[in-house]
Amino acid sequence: MTRTTSEADMTSGKKTKATRNSVAAARSSVVGKKPKPWGTIIAVVAVLGLAGGVFGYAYSQIHAQNVKEAALAKWKPSDTNKDPSTQLAGIVVKEYKGSRHVEATQRVAYDQTPAFGGPHDGQWADCTGVVYDKAVRTENMVHGLEHGAVWIAYNPDQVSGDALGKLKTKVEGIPYMMMSPYPGLDKPISLQAWGHQLKVDNADDERIDQFVSSLLRNSNTYPEVGASCENSAFLSNPAPFVAEKPGADAVPMDGGKDDSATEGQPNASTPPPSGSVSTPPSS
Repeated sequence: MTRTTSEADMTSGKKTKATRNSVAAARSSVVGKKPKPWGTIIAVVAVLGLAGGVFGYAYSQIHAQNVKEAALAKWKPSDTNKDPSTQLAGIVVKEYKGSRHVEATQRVAYDQTPAFGGPHDGQWADCTGVVYDKAVRTENMVHGLEHGAVWIAYNPDQVSGDALGKLKTKVEGIPYMMMSPYPGLDKPISLQAWGHQLKVDNADDERIDQFVSSLLRNSNTYPEVGASCENSAFLSNPAPFVAEKPGADAVPMDGGKDDSATEGQPNASTPPPSGSVSTPPSS
């Protein structure tokens, strides 16, 4: 039987449609069977999680710093509160005359241990955020206090590990801060600023930051406002500490050469040339 042209076209159309449907079904099957890109998904999730963690950590650090600064606000010197440290429990405050110097070969019969005022060596210990790994001569450290520095001393037999690390973070790289071990110290930690001292039992004591906030370069409490803390010659060759008590020839607390007439003159606070810092046996 011969088909008409119309019937042939219809049959051809049905085949073409059936073919298209078959191809579409095959493609759909292939697409449906294609595995999900789990590796990419996991990587994206990990990146987002890391970013969230970094942001969260940064936020928590900023928040913690803001909380810390707010807590220390009352310990900032002001016109109406010139020495906030006097409110600290356990603080010792004494009046000392500045600009009284001794020779590098002399020792001073200090009235406090560690000393925080009185006659001192003509050259100061570098106090530019320095953590000394060995004990340093007191006569030089006291001169740094006269320049507005805060000195953190610690008993090396009682402070180590994490506690020592916490103290270092309060000093390293911070102008007018210095730290050193002090053998035989009667407390684990002792803080000194000119005319001020506070002893504490552990590195987590909040009074450490309060003491520093109150007295670091507080122009109301130290003699030589504006004096430098940098002394590279001393830093390269620190004068050593000696534990023995000073002898009968030690300079008394009211002794020493009075250099107040020249202390404030230009270059009066300039450290000596490299190599000129002596290191006599002294505490």
